[in-house]
Amino acid sequence: PRQGRHHHSHCVINFPAKNKLATAIHHPTRHRNQQMKYIVVTGGVVSGLGKGVTISSMGRMLQGCGLRVTSIKIDPYLNVDAGTMSPFEHGETYVLNDGGETDLDLGNYERFLSISLTSDHNITTGKVYRKVIGKERRGDYLGKTVQVVPHITNEIQEWIEKVAQVPVDDHGNRHWEAEAVDGTTATVADKNKDAKIADICLIEVGGTVGDIESSVFLEALRQFQFRVGVSNFCLTFVSLVPIMGEEQKTKPTQHGVRDLRSVGLSPTVIFCRCREVLEEKPKSKIASFCHVDGPDHVLSVHDVSNVYHVPLLLIKQNLHRILAEKLQLGSIDELKGRLDLTMNGLEEKATMWNLCEVANDQDMEMLASGERELDALSGMSRSMIDWARMAFKLDRFEESVKILIVGKYTGLQDSYLSVIKSLKHASMAVERKLDLIWVEAAHLENDFENEEMGGEKEYKEAWEKMKSADGVVVPGGFGTRGFLGKVLAAQFCRENSVPYLGICLGFQAMVVEYSRNILKWEDANSTEFDEQTKNPVVIFMPEIDKENMGGTMRLGSRNTAFTHPKHEDGSSSISQIMYKNATVVSERHRHRYEVNPERVDVIHDAGLKFVGRDETGTRMEVAELPRSKHPYYVGCQYHPEFKSRPLNPSPPFYGLLLAACGMLDDFVDSEK
Repeated sequence: PRQGRHHHSHCVINFPAKNKLATAIHHPTRHRNQQMKYIVVTGGVVSGLGKGVTISSMGRMLQGCGLRVTSIKIDPYLNVDAGTMSPFEHGETYVLNDGGETDLDLGNYERFLSISLTSDHNITTGKVYRKVIGKERRGDYLGKTVQVVPHITNEIQEWIEKVAQVPVDDHGNRHWEAEAVDGTTATVADKNKDAKIADICLIEVGGTVGDIESSVFLEALRQFQFRVGVSNFCLTFVSLVPIMGEEQKTKPTQHGVRDLRSVGLSPTVIFCRCREVLEEKPKSKIASFCHVDGPDHVLSVHDVSNVYHVPLLLIKQNLHRILAEKLQLGSIDELKGRLDLTMNGLEEKATMWNLCEVANDQDMEMLASGERELDALSGMSRSMIDWARMAFKLDRFEESVKILIVGKYTGLQDSYLSVIKSLKHASMAVERKLDLIWVEAAHLENDFENEEMGGEKEYKEAWEKMKSADGVVVPGGFGTRGFLGKVLAAQFCRENSVPYLGICLGFQAMVVEYSRNILKWEDANSTEFDEQTKNPVVIFMPEIDKENMGGTMRLGSRNTAFTHPKHEDGSSSISQIMYKNATVVSERHRHRYEVNPERVDVIHDAGLKFVGRDETGTRMEVAELPRSKHPYYVGCQYHPEFKSRPLNPSPPFYGLLLAACGMLDDFVDSEK
């Protein structure tokens, strides 16, 4: 190894100190003869082309080949993390198990790849500069002049190498703790002792090539390709191919690749985003002008019916074989017996996954229905056949379910991306098309009728939507605007037996509404909105820092125990049933306020049952009405949307969809 290069025999992840799950995890060493392979995805022309979906789909395809993958997102902004960003500015803040507040693309990685990432898997300019300045203040550079090159670029490269070695197996992401034969619960360390280091590290560079703020990361990657060796590094580029008239234009892609090559990076594969399938003529032109090895290295990533088709689209265009050749995967001894580029026969079926021409309706119908035995498919990969069935079943649903989201940031739907994905996962499980309806919470408030606030039209439309919904979700948020609307939504659903799921602030709205209308505490409120209320049913948590905003909330995965599995009417807790009757569940949190412990007993005895609590029993996590009172009225302080997966939907969301479709009673009976 070259002088000065850092090698890590193990990594230690430090979870938040107040997290009961927090355990230092010592990770195994990589086989000394196996070198980590790196695939980098950059983008040009415009942002928002779908680099996150592309890299996630690439990872899912590589998993189908028997490879283990990890993923890193580089965000060039100066913020240390996404925790203090407005949802209107950057979409939702995605929370990781260790409490990291990150870019929403890490949610795409976790959902597609079924992995659990750490906050270090999100690299920002703020993090890198903070670390380098910290070293300079300690004197680590021994009096040298600290410069962008080499100190910042070296820090980026060392960060990538270190984080790539962290196992990301999804052991810690199950919704409930696995119980051993003797009835004990496995610890985090137990679940991770067999964790494997990835074979391939996927790296997404945020923004577009040519941005001033991303230039230092591109320079670091230019150096990195030689640091790790060209056979261990593959650069890809996502670009836009617009259609003007009837012609697919290649000039934006040519200019984007020219900018990339000007900084010393040349892509092996170019992904072309287009409304329609990329034709052969523009493919050849791009290959010729952009210095890639033939038109087969220019891939069409055109619009498809749902994003779960994208891995199949990449398989059809032989991306797995291109990457295997570039990274020399076939020559790695440790991968022999595990690497399967045919994906156990899956590749042979690529013709039926032509997303533009239905080549074989019978096979596609068989995939969607799951009627044929697996052996009839020439032994296709189990994981990929499940994925393919899911993708095609989603296209063939005929009945729909109407779910309304009462939000504060409805102007940008990315603000609720994980909520949307969780609803889609649950709708796939109940085999229904998801019909999403959006209502701005403030539009439900009585004051909104007057002209000064917006007008009677929006008010009436909002309530018409509410009355037409099969189920309602009230997600989290911050600030006073729209809170009364969320309270009114909770009241309407409670009084009219409409299935309801409240998350974080939506859970607190349930408590405020119940206190006002059942307990007759007319001024009941959260101290976030009224510090002088005589009935503070939601209060600021005493351990939270009131001065600093970033990273100071109650964050990350924490345990919730179901302390009240039975109601007075003899029925079981529906929340616990949805979690397969687990006694303890682990979910991710992001909040500063909690239900006032001094008011819990009165509210609970009045009928709103706090069935889930933290391990001390003083912090309320899950509330519900018994099913004799309401078909599905559930709220949770945590954010269950962050652990939902396409083939494993989040239990609270799954329960909501079952209730909205009238299937919950049958599900409960089957669980008995």
